[in-house]
Amino acid sequence: MLIYLACAFPGVADHWYPADLFKRAKVHSVLDWHHSNLRPGSAKFVLHTVLAPVLGLPPNPQAAAEAENILTKSLSTIENIWLKGSGKFLLGSNQPSIADLSLVCEIMQLEVLDEKDHSRILGPHKKVQQWIEDTKNATRPHFDEVHETVFKFKTRLQKQRSRDGETDLSVKALQSKM
Repeated sequence: MLIYLACAFPGVADHWYPADLFKRAKVHSVLDWHHSNLRPGSAKFVLHTVLAPVLGLPPNPQAAAEAENILTKSLSTIENIWLKGSGKFLLGSNQPSIADLSLVCEIMQLEVLDEKDHSRILGPHKKVQQWIEDTKNATRPHFDEVHETVFKFKTRLQKQRSRDGETDLSVKALQSKM
C-alpha cells in the first residue's frame, strides 16, 4: 500500500520511495525482509503474551518463546545491518523512507507489553531505540495520530495491571472495558 501511495500521488518526496532504482531496490529488500522476520516475531509475541488473554485464548508459552527468538534476532538485524552507516534512518539515509515507516509501525505494537518485557526486548538495542525516536520526530504529528489506538490500549492495559497488582491481565475486566 505504501508503495502504491508513493507512486500514485505526485509530489511525494523522493526520500519516501526513491526514483533511483538502486535505492528503491534497497527499500524493497527491507520491506521483503520485514514480512518474513520482524512481522512474525513481533506480531506473534504480542499475540501470545498480551492479546491471547484479552481475547480469551489459551496461553501458548512455546509459541511466545519462538516468537521472542525471531523478534530478538530481527531487532539485532535492524541494529547491525539496516541501521549500519552514519544516517539516522534505515539503509544509512538521512531521511525516512516507507521502509522506516513499515518497520517502526511493526515495532510500535510492542508498546502494549508490560514494562519488564518491553525493557528486556528493546533495552539491548540502543540504535533501534534511537531510530524509533528519530522516525517519530520526523513524522510528527502524524505518527502520534496513527498510533493513537495503540497508545490508548497501552494505557488501558497499564491501568488494569496496576489495579490487579500483577502483570497477568484479568481477562474479564479488560474485555468489559473494550
